[in-house]
Amino acid sequence: MKSGIHPSYRPVVFRDRAAGFAFLTRSTATSEQTVDWDDGHTYPVVDVEISSVSHPFYTGRTKVLDTAGRVERFERRYARHQER
Repeated sequence: MKSGIHPSYRPVVFRDRAAGFAFLTRSTATSEQTVDWDDGHTYPVVDVEISSVSHPFYTGRTKVLDTAGRVERFERRYARHQER
């Protein structure tokens, strides 16, 4: 790798504010905020709006859309245009 052109890749804490969940990983993301982690070190913290803990797909709270009803409504609505 060329020196001086790549961002620093270091440990960063990502914190899901909605779920109160945080995890430590490596990233190039930067932040002025820091947090003291369980291992006694201080890491930069990046606040995120959603993570796997609060995302509806991963939590099983997804909503199933009634696609059959939508298709039937569409066909009824535009059936008069097809007859012409």
